[in-house]
Amino acid sequence: MELLRTVGAMQAHAESARAEGQTLALVPTLGALHEGHLALVRRALDEADHVTVSVFVNPTQFGPGEDYDAYPRDLEDDRKTLSSLGVDAMFAPSVDEMYPYAANEALPGPLAWVTVEHLDEHLCGAYREGHFRGVTTVVTKLFHACKPDIGVFGKKDAQQYVILKRLVDSLLFDLEIVGVPTVRESDGLAMSSRNDYLDPEEREQATVLYEAVTAAEEAIQGGEQEGQAVVRAMQNALTAAPTAKVQYAEVVDAHTLQPVDQLAPGQEVLAAMAVFFGDTRLIDNAFVEVPRS
Repeated sequence: MELLRTVGAMQAHAESARAEGQTLALVPTLGALHEGHLALVRRALDEADHVTVSVFVNPTQFGPGEDYDAYPRDLEDDRKTLSSLGVDAMFAPSVDEMYPYAANEALPGPLAWVTVEHLDEHLCGAYREGHFRGVTTVVTKLFHACKPDIGVFGKKDAQQYVILKRLVDSLLFDLEIVGVPTVRESDGLAMSSRNDYLDPEEREQATVLYEAVTAAEEAIQGGEQEGQAVVRAMQNALTAAPTAKVQYAEVVDAHTLQPVDQLAPGQEVLAAMAVFFGDTRLIDNAFVEVPRS
């Protein structure tokens, strides 16, 4: 496996693979890889001849007071893990490489952004100002650097997944977005690098997120068509965790990400939540198709 640190080297590597007729897949990550990430990598290996995994803790998607500085980083361990799986390239650029503006003090910050309108108005976007602008901008840069035919993303980050699909469709990127279902621990907790922040009591209580997701799915599949009733089912499940502080619990259309008051037969909706356990913010969700009868 090649470790590439510059955009130029990554582009040359991708062009060489393309010249050999290979199909290319990209798995963008923040690193600190766990089994959830590896499920994305395995899917990419199934989908394409050549797989690149990017490892980049992107500063523009972290807001003030968030955990950018504390976010776990272990590049060498990630390298060994990816190499053992048969990944072809690991792209691990510096911040200056991805945002080559830092030396110009007269013009601080990125000079160009990529945004998707309206899809960030609810769910995480309502509470993390600028987060999805940072995501869409860095993913666009990664697409240009790594030149993939396929981008593989986890559906655990459901709002991100929907926004990136719309980004690719709207800006006519010549690539396919593939979504991979959430990977969970044996007790149902969605795998996340931030799970390591939880103390034992918080970790035990965090399983309530999966219980809330399950409650939403059962309500919808059982015939409930009132959006607020599904929200109440999630909220009721979350009350089982005394330390949980609910930031949001919502039901939105899975394609527009707008709140749904009345669920329509055949409609795909997203039941999603963000909950704090101490200082740790965790998310979970479910894409659910409303029964037709």
